[in-house]
Amino acid sequence: MTDIGASSSATNTYSTAPRSTGWTGWIVFAAFMMFLNGVIGAMEGLVALVNDDYFPVSSSGLALSVNYTVWGFVHLVVGVAVFAAGIGVLSGNVAARAVGVVLAGVNALVAMVFIQAAPGWGFLVITVDLLVIYALTIHGGELRDPR
Repeated sequence: MTDIGASSSATNTYSTAPRSTGWTGWIVFAAFMMFLNGVIGAMEGLVALVNDDYFPVSSSGLALSVNYTVWGFVHLVVGVAVFAAGIGVLSGNVAARAVGVVLAGVNALVAMVFIQAAPGWGFLVITVDLLVIYALTIHGGELRDPR
C-alpha cells in the first residue's frame, strides 16, 4: 500500500491567532529602550536630588521654574515607571503596552520641558520615546502569546 499522507481533518489544525513576524523585534527594541530610558531617567533624577549645581542652567532658566529637587523626584518617578512598563511590554501584556505609550509620551514631555538643562540628552530621549510609541502602537500586538 502506498501512504498518501493523512487526510483526516483532525491532523489539519488551523489557527486564527496572529503569527509573530519579523516586526516583533520592534517590540523587543521598545522594551529595552524603555529599560534604558527608565534607568537613565532615574539616575538623572538622583543627580538632580543630590547635586543642584550639576546642571549648567539655574532652575529659574527652565521652562517650568521649579527647583531641581522637584525635577529630581519627577525624573525618578517617571524613570521607575517607564522601567516597570518596559518589563510588562516585554511580557506581552496589553495593559502594559497602553501604559507604556502613555509613559513614553510623559517622558518625552518631561524631556522637552527639561531640555534647557540637558539639551543633548533631551533630544535623544524625545526621539527614542517617539520610536517606542510607534513600536507599541503599530506592532505591539505581535508579541502576545496566542492562547
